[in-house]
Amino acid sequence: MKKFSILLIVALLAAFIVAPGASAQGITWTSGFQVQNLGSSAANIVIKYYNQDGSQPIADVSDSVPAMSSKTYYPIHTSDGFNGSVVVEGDQPIVAIANTLGNNPQYAASTESFSAGATSIGLPLIMRGNSGYYTWFNVQNAGSGDASVSVQYIPGSSGSAYTEGPVTIKPGAAHTFDQRGMSALGSLFVGSAVVTSNEPVVATVMQVGETYKNMMGYNGFTGGSTEVSLPLVMANNSGFYTGIQVQNVGGSATNITIDYGSNLAGSFAPTDDTASLAAGESKTFIQNGGKWAGNTYIGSATVTTDGQPVVAIVNQVKLTGTALGTAYNGFDPSKATSKVSAPLIMANNSGYYTGVQVMNVGAGATSITVSYGPNVAGSYAPPSETATLQPGDSYNSIQNSGAWTGKKYVGSMSVSADSGGEIVLIANQIWPAAPGDQFMTYDGFNY
Repeated sequence: MKKFSILLIVALLAAFIVAPGASAQGITWTSGFQVQNLGSSAANIVIKYYNQDGSQPIADVSDSVPAMSSKTYYPIHTSDGFNGSVVVEGDQPIVAIANTLGNNPQYAASTESFSAGATSIGLPLIMRGNSGYYTWFNVQNAGSGDASVSVQYIPGSSGSAYTEGPVTIKPGAAHTFDQRGMSALGSLFVGSAVVTSNEPVVATVMQVGETYKNMMGYNGFTGGSTEVSLPLVMANNSGFYTGIQVQNVGGSATNITIDYGSNLAGSFAPTDDTASLAAGESKTFIQNGGKWAGNTYIGSATVTTDGQPVVAIVNQVKLTGTALGTAYNGFDPSKATSKVSAPLIMANNSGYYTGVQVMNVGAGATSITVSYGPNVAGSYAPPSETATLQPGDSYNSIQNSGAWTGKKYVGSMSVSADSGGEIVLIANQIWPAAPGDQFMTYDGFNY
């Protein structure tokens, strides 16, 4: 029987650990993860935990997840003090997300599992001292032998070039690279990084704000494309705006264009943004000020190049009142399919709810159907939703009003398009009344 394996590489840190990347006052980190079964029958899964030295703190954990359903693991199975990574294996296709919390509920971020690694990883946004923001990232060995890992830091608007490593990482294990203490980058570094290894690896980055106390997590890219789809871009949306970070992961310079889709919030139609990027270089485009000043925009964007592959992330932020921040990875539209899943969808869940943005990245119009999985928190069964999307446009579904009013739901979602349709999805998780940054985003999984 075929075995499916996924990796979760955010720092799964149980309570009482002061994690790498923590502020001078210290941050206590906790994590949970959600596994979704995309198969037509129950999935038998095995969860493997790895310390950073490659040893396993506990025996493998076996469990099962019903077909087209999901299961939450919070708290995780290890004892307080665990600092490491996770591999989940199953006999059905499975995916997962990890939610990482710091000084709960001060900081929160969500990232996705990986099905495979690569020997070169692109990290579009790395920071040190950028208006109080610092990054740290974990690299996990997805191969079968010891990985010799090096990191090349490439300054964008500021900072010094630097190469760190090599560092040896055991199979399944992860290593933390912390930019806060790296004086070699300069007092202010805003740029990108390229991770290289002799074995396939994966990486997850956390952007931690110490002045504006919020956190944004994203996954490193195992490859790039000449077109990148961004389902949700905002300006002046009830205090929220976005920042797009594009990195050239090709071997030579390239010109990029950012084309913005239809505005779901009004008539303002933003002009294209353009730039030229050297190999490995990244650039920031912030939807706040300039042409965006005074204009409300909620829509999508598409990044194209003149030949070299690029990658992109989007940061969503609100810095007024309680600071909120989250990030998601841009999509390679050539990998889009007519079906996409979201492992965690919520309504009235101890203050949390979700909002989903589905983007049509195909060449023609497509109709979509949104379906919800079993409710693990009660009896409410959400009705399906339908919409028709033009190329490049998005559909927004928020689990916080209308039929959701007063109904508790914790489950999963699947979205299907017409035969031949190509869609991608992001899911925002938010607890608006929280005293800290309980705003998290993850990418949906195409299947």
